[in-house]
Amino acid sequence: MQMRGSEFIQRFNQYCPEWLAEEGDPIGLHIGTLNKEVDRIMMSLDVRPAVVAEAIDKKIDLLIVKHPPIFRPVSRLTTDDVQTKMYADLIKHDIAVFAAHTNMDIIENGLNDWFCDALDVLDTKYLIHTHTVKMKKLAVYVPHTDAKKMRQVLAEAGAGEQGDYQATSFTVNGTGRFTPNSEANPTIGSANVPEQVQESKIEVIFPETKQAEIEAAMLTAHPYEEPAYDIYPLDNLAENYGIGRVGNLAKAIPTDEFIAKVKATFQLEGLRVVYPHTAKKMIKRVAICGGSGEKFYRDALAANADVYITGDVYYHTAHDMQETGMLVIDPGHYIESLCKEKMVALFEQWKNEEDWTVDFFVSETSTNPFSFK
Repeated sequence: MQMRGSEFIQRFNQYCPEWLAEEGDPIGLHIGTLNKEVDRIMMSLDVRPAVVAEAIDKKIDLLIVKHPPIFRPVSRLTTDDVQTKMYADLIKHDIAVFAAHTNMDIIENGLNDWFCDALDVLDTKYLIHTHTVKMKKLAVYVPHTDAKKMRQVLAEAGAGEQGDYQATSFTVNGTGRFTPNSEANPTIGSANVPEQVQESKIEVIFPETKQAEIEAAMLTAHPYEEPAYDIYPLDNLAENYGIGRVGNLAKAIPTDEFIAKVKATFQLEGLRVVYPHTAKKMIKRVAICGGSGEKFYRDALAANADVYITGDVYYHTAHDMQETGMLVIDPGHYIESLCKEKMVALFEQWKNEEDWTVDFFVSETSTNPFSFK
């Protein structure tokens, strides 16, 4: 079916919610509008002039990127400057640009998890805690005959997800009593006549971030003019999120073998290695944070990692790392391009689930500014 950009982003945000991004991260819509029909969507790591040219050539309607194109304020928007002309080209050709940055790093089944999968790192957990989402409970009273429908509506809105289970709920039956006044328009009963109805009390839990949509779905589906329901916080349940990952290899392997594995996995011509003065000979526990994560190396140490993998390691920080006894591998920032094919595979899955007619593309443009000679 024909799809609007806003519909695609609504589905995208269910997987990669914007509230997961780190504070100040300029994620979301950067250029254009989502209030239009989209037929062709492309995934890229960056927005560069060559990527924009590719998008124009492929008649792309919506460009999804990992790195926000306007990371810092633009003081001038002139077409004489190749850096800013690409913004004008995007607007001229009605190509919207939407960015998901640190939220793609933090989500489960996101970029850092894909790195671990590629390197055969098992039993992973996040490296640095970033978010705690508290759980809430909704208790709603409906006529017994509407209980099944209400449970289904709440499940479809995202309520009742608990661990490895979906659509969890609890129902207890009882008697509801009310008297409509003369201004009421009751679904059941008559004005000024006491009424009693066999009702079901349905209880479901949900993350606090989904309250608005779950409450709206409940109110839309409820048959009563004045639904009776309660929402209250839970102190015993919460969902925790974090950036980076740490886990273990199935068995320890020599340092040089692991370095070669990283190089081969990400198809690198070269990489940088910070060997500690007291070098470890075997690698078992691995910490990784895609992008520029040098500031988290102490967290990798605290997690007892034998090696920390991250990009853009600063010269003086490398000196500090060298004194820790932990191996550090800098494969570069561009290994994040793994997100292109992974995200498009997810898009195709959603396309089949939603019966979309849109076409998806992996950007073929390399935006890696570095070469090895």
